[in-house]
Amino acid sequence: MTFDPNQSLPQEEVDDIVDEAIESNDVVLFMKGTPMMPQCGYSDRALRLLQEYREEFETVDVLQSLDEFRVALERHSGWTTTPQTFVNGEFVGGSDILMELHERDELATTLEA
Repeated sequence: MTFDPNQSLPQEEVDDIVDEAIESNDVVLFMKGTPMMPQCGYSDRALRLLQEYREEFETVDVLQSLDEFRVALERHSGWTTTPQTFVNGEFVGGSDILMELHERDELATTLEA
């Protein structure tokens, strides 16, 4: 299997994936890679922080169509970077914000669904 960086999904399809993931899950992490194989340090850190406080949450691998996910996520958060975490449909932030909340002992409360 080879990875074609020029392959992408239609923008409308990615918009639907993002909208559905945010609306249908208490907590969702848009990350590079998968929980079994994070593809960047920031995604790995966000994943580990969420795993520390929650047994169940959804993840979406943005690498399947990176440019289109950036556009779709920016509509919800104003950010084009990943990872991005949403709780109860609201944008919380990336790995740095999750770490700040963790250090202030506020992440558990933030992740309550």
